[in-house]
Amino acid sequence: MAYADRFRLSAHGVFVNAKREVLQLHATYAGKRWGLPGGALEPGETPPEALQRECREELGSAIEVGPLTGVYFHAAHDSHVFIFRAKLLAPRIVLSAEHSEHAYFPVDSLSEVQRVRVADCLSYDGDVRFAKF
Repeated sequence: MAYADRFRLSAHGVFVNAKREVLQLHATYAGKRWGLPGGALEPGETPPEALQRECREELGSAIEVGPLTGVYFHAAHDSHVFIFRAKLLAPRIVLSAEHSEHAYFPVDSLSEVQRVRVADCLSYDGDVRFAKF
């Protein structure tokens, strides 16, 4: 990789309810998939700053960023994803136009990649996990 080459970086949060179900947002763009709150880092941002900004935009809420639990490379998108435990600081979610709905899902109902990342997050023991997809 040359110095001027670029690839994507993003930060996403794992938010759980009392049933240990995971918050997912239904996108209105690209493949219109369900996914974790968060998104791409902007120049000059750290991953926690990006997650805070993205959640203010996507959820209409400030959040508490917890520990970094995993870093994952996604070959299909040439991207690295930072996964954090996180907590909503407001009880009400107000979605942006980027998402049509939100819901909490059991971990075993998530896509394979989401399931791995979320399971790693929920079983976080102080060691950051790394994987490639």
